[in-house]
Amino acid sequence: MKTQRSRAAVLNLGVERLFYRGLLKPLAYRMFSRATRSLVMKTGGLRTQGTHSPGSAASSSQRRMTPYVDCYAQRSYPMPDEPYCTELSEEQRALKEKEKGSWAQLSQAEKVALYRLQFHETFAEMNHRSNEWKTVMGCVFFFIGFTALVIWWQRVYVFPKKVVTLTEERKAQQLQRLLDMKSNPIQGLSAHWDYEKKEWKK
Repeated sequence: MKTQRSRAAVLNLGVERLFYRGLLKPLAYRMFSRATRSLVMKTGGLRTQGTHSPGSAASSSQRRMTPYVDCYAQRSYPMPDEPYCTELSEEQRALKEKEKGSWAQLSQAEKVALYRLQFHETFAEMNHRSNEWKTVMGCVFFFIGFTALVIWWQRVYVFPKKVVTLTEERKAQQLQRLLDMKSNPIQGLSAHWDYEKKEWKK
């Protein structure tokens, strides 16, 4: 009996080590249901703590992912988890205390100030077109002009001059030489040249 128990203990220890190393996790996830898997994880010491579970060592501000990006609200999610202004002055604290009372006693300016403490922008401000396209177009035209300047500088100071055979004078001489040699007289170049009138056939 002791031998069987020791063998079972060794086997359980080996399975537990494989489970810890992650070798049996995919198989265990397929075989066990969610309840069984959670029971095994709790009894085996594999307790995991979610981001919203109580008793976490990290603070709630570190766990929470606010839908704000650089303090700018999104139209798809206009209700942030945290207010825009977290550090309030004395006047703002007094206004927040006054907010707890009747809103009929608040003026229009105070209501706007309370809105600005909670939100960064209104929907009208979020829907308003920005002038960022001017900066983008300015950068595009700047780089186009700079590229054209570099190409002009290379053609003037870097690239060598044209080969002599590519000049218009040499091209005309080469064409005249081909006509004098009657190159391709049937369907080629010489077939379209009138040797009596010294002009191209019409």
